[in-house]
This record gives sequence, structure tokens and C-alpha cells, in this order.
Amino acid sequence: MGIRSSYTGTEDGAPNGDFGNNIGLDNFRLYMNGQIHEYIKFEFNTETANGTDNVTDMFVLDAIAKFEFNQYINIWAGRMLAASDRAELSGPFFASTYTFNKTPFYPQDFGNFDAGKFGRDDGVNLWGALGKKKRFTYVAGLFDGLDSSLVNSSDSMLFAARVSYNFLNVEKNPGYYTSSTYYGEAGDIFTVAYALQRQNHGAGSAIDTSDFTGMSADLLYETKLADNSVVTIEGEVKHFDANYDKSTCGGDAGDFCIFDGDSWLAKGLYMFPHQVGIGHFQPYVVYTGVSPDAGNSQFEFEGGLNYVIDGHKAKASLFYQYGDIDRFDFSGLDNRNQYTIGLALQFQLL
Repeated sequence: MGIRSSYTGTEDGAPNGDFGNNIGLDNFRLYMNGQIHEYIKFEFNTETANGTDNVTDMFVLDAIAKFEFNQYINIWAGRMLAASDRAELSGPFFASTYTFNKTPFYPQDFGNFDAGKFGRDDGVNLWGALGKKKRFTYVAGLFDGLDSSLVNSSDSMLFAARVSYNFLNVEKNPGYYTSSTYYGEAGDIFTVAYALQRQNHGAGSAIDTSDFTGMSADLLYETKLADNSVVTIEGEVKHFDANYDKSTCGGDAGDFCIFDGDSWLAKGLYMFPHQVGIGHFQPYVVYTGVSPDAGNSQFEFEGGLNYVIDGHKAKASLFYQYGDIDRFDFSGLDNRNQYTIGLALQFQLL
């Protein structure tokens, strides 16, 4: 199971304009994995809907039938992560910071209770690794994507793919999943990747539909220094192309007004070698930029301190943010100050 809970204080965040306060259960997941044959496995995960219209019910996050034959070719079918950037494939529990992603999400992140929550969609993926040392990895799949009868009247499907190359040590994760840090346990890591998503009639409104093309490039560099401290650097750039008339969008529940423009992220972390209490301190900085084609550019600076108790299984974070990015509204906000205390716990039988 995995739990993430936080307290956030926001300048002018209250309805009356005062300082806002919020305590949230950001994630609560139950994990189940199994194997019924040498080549057949399954994965079933749930998530809480808290934070989505204040609903607290659980829903199906992943439901995957896995046909895994060898390193070169494997097939997953069901509800699962569509290929995208590292930040979304790592997700909230395998990210290096508590707020794992402030760049615009790929389309799968906009759903509520059906496919589309946290990068998931219904479809099929083909994935594998090439080469003797498995340095080159790939994943490609077809998914429902935008399933609106108003915008996608042709019922076209979404194509999603990602390729990556490990220049130093090869990252070891289940399937095509990623992590945004290994806390030095994986040795020297330097991986670059490219992701692409494409869907005809994948954005816009019933009045003005548009094809959607999204692409991103990301890198991860991590090294363990001679004194056992760990340096982690992560970066990504994204380009979303959805050429619809923004003025026609938002009037109907079937409209899909996805972000149209460019964004980028740079992140640096340093974990001290000496244990203090039961964990290690890890200060970090993050800079995110968002540049919509129709609208003003936005930014956010984040500085924080992680207290890493047991890698991705137990970590506490304290961080401060300043900027004008709203994750779900890129029309522009006034700059604001925000600080958050977050706790992430993950219990797994490995």
C-alpha cells in the first residue's frame, strides 16, 4: 500500500483572500501483483478519489494482464500507464520530490473515475529492452485516448511510445516503469529518453476540433560521490500541439481543452552522506517554466528539503514554492507564495 498526505499553506488561498490552509490525503493506494503461469502475470492497484470533486471513494487505478516472454518483447493489456515522460511514469511514489510534476500533463491525466487518472488509459502496450546489457528500452501502445463523441466523432485511437538509452548503469524497474531517483543504490545513472503521443481529433471542442501531438525529452543523471553523498539531476522539455480555437472551448462537458505550447523542468538534489536520526537530509531546487501558445509565460521556483528514511518507501518533505503556475489552468495567475509539508509512506512485500 502507499499513502501520501500533506499540509499546504498558500498566500491569498482562502476564499476571503486570507492565508489559505489545507490538509489533504493526496494518495492512498492498494497494490496487488501475482503470477499464474511462467509467462502470465497480473497487476491490480486502486487509488482514492480524494481531491477529485471532494469524493473519497476508491477506484481502479491499474488492471493489467501481463504476457512477459523475454527481454525483447512483452505485452501488457488493460488499464495502465501510457508511454510518456519520466515524471509521469515515475508518478508520485517514485518521484524525487513530493510535487513530482508541474509541467502540463499528457491527455491521460484529465479523467476522473474511468481510464485517465494519473497517466492511465485503457489499451495495450508492447515493451522490451534490446542489446546484451539492455541499454535500449522501448514501449509503444494503442489506447482509447479522448473518447468524446463530440470532439472525437471518428473514434480514433491514441498512439503512445517512448524510447530510452542507458549510457551508464542500466536502470532496473518493473516493465517500462521509471523512477526519478535511486538514492545512489543503482550507482552511476545517465539515461535520456524521448516520448510521443498522437491522436487524430484528440483535442478541442465540437465547434473546432484538432489533432493532438505531444512530445517530450527527458534525462536523469545520478552519481554517488566518494564520500557516499548522492547528486541527482533531472530535466525535461515538452511540446504539445493542439491547434484549436481556444475561444470555442469549455462550453460543453465533452470539450477537451488540453494545453497547447511548450514547457520545461530542471531539478537538482543533493543527499548528504551521514545519517541523522533514522534518515538522510536531501536539499533540492526545482524550476518549471510553461509557455502556452495563447497566453503569458509562467514559472515556478521550488526549494525544499527531503528527509529520506527508506528510499521510496518512507520519506518526509518540506518545501516552499513561488510562482504563477496552476497545474490545471495555464491562463495565468498572480505570483504567490506557498509552502507544504508532505509525508509519503509505501509498504510493499517484495
